[in-house]
Amino acid sequence: MSADGVRATPALVAPARRQQDREATIAFWVLVSPLLLGLIVFTFVPIVWGFLISLSQARNTIGIGEWVGLDNYSTMLRDPAFRDSLVTILVFTAFIVPLTYALSLGLAMLVNGVGWGRPFFRTAFFIPTAISYVIASLVWKMSIFNGVPSGVANLLLYEFGIEDPTSWIASTDPPWYWLVLVPVRLWLQVGLYLIILRAGLQEIPRDLYEAAYVDGARPGWSTFRHITLPLLRNTTIAVLLLNFINAFQAFDEFYNVMGSGSTSGGNVSLARPPLVYLYQVALGQQDYGRGSAGAFILTALIIAVTLVQGRIFGFGRRT
Repeated sequence: MSADGVRATPALVAPARRQQDREATIAFWVLVSPLLLGLIVFTFVPIVWGFLISLSQARNTIGIGEWVGLDNYSTMLRDPAFRDSLVTILVFTAFIVPLTYALSLGLAMLVNGVGWGRPFFRTAFFIPTAISYVIASLVWKMSIFNGVPSGVANLLLYEFGIEDPTSWIASTDPPWYWLVLVPVRLWLQVGLYLIILRAGLQEIPRDLYEAAYVDGARPGWSTFRHITLPLLRNTTIAVLLLNFINAFQAFDEFYNVMGSGSTSGGNVSLARPPLVYLYQVALGQQDYGRGSAGAFILTALIIAVTLVQGRIFGFGRRT
C-alpha cells in the first residue's frame, strides 16, 4: 500500500467512528429518556411541589395557598401527637432492627451450612417477602391475634393452661399489640435480608476457616467472632441501614392491625407511627400544608440518622 493510502485510512475511519458515537448517544437517550421523564414527572416534581405546599397554608386543596414560611414546620414540631408518633417509631425501630438482623444472620448461616436442600430453604424463607403487607397484616389481626377464644394465639395459650382469652390489639397494660406488630414485620422481611447476608457469607474465603482450624480454632463462636463478623462488616452495614429506613417508613401493619386509621377509629392511637399520623392530618383533616411539613421533617430525620449510623459503622471505609 502506498504512503498516500496509509495516510488516507485514518481520514476514512474518523467519520465512521464519529457516526458510531452519534448512534450510540442517540440509542442511549432513547432508552434512558422514558426513565428520566418518569423520575422528573413522578418523583422530582412531586417533591418540589410538596415542599412548596409545606411552606403555604394549604387546606382542602393541594394547590399552593397563603405563604406561611416555616410555620407549618414549627407547628408540627410543637404538636404532641407528632412527637408521640416519633417515639412510637423509635420504639418499633429499636425492636425490629436488631431482631431482624440477628434472625436473618442466624438463618443465613444455617442455610449456608446445610449440605442438601439449600435452594428449598432459601425459597421457603424468601416467599413471605412477596406477600402484601396489607394481606399479612389483616391475616395477623383477624386470624392469629384476633382476641377471641378461637384465635390461633389464644388457642395456643389455652394449651398451656391459660384459659382467659387475651385481647392482643386493644390491651394497653401490658401493650400486647407489640407482639402483633413486630412479628408480622419480621415474617415479611427476614427472607430478603437472609438472601443479602447469605451472599455476603459466600464471599468469605473458606481458606480462612480451614487455616483457623489448623491453628486450633473450633467451629462456633470463636470463628464467628474473629472471621465471619469482621468480613461481613460491609454487608451488615448495608442491611442495618436498609432495615432502619424501612422501619421508619412503617405504615401498612400499623394502619391495618391497629385500626381504620381515622382519628377515632380502631386502636390506632395506641401505636401510631409518623406516616399514619401524617396520613390522618393530610387526608383526614385535609391539612396538606402541615402534612407535607411533617413528611419533610421525617425525611430529614431519616437522612440525618442514616448519615450518623453510616459514620459510626464506617460505611464506605476500606476494611
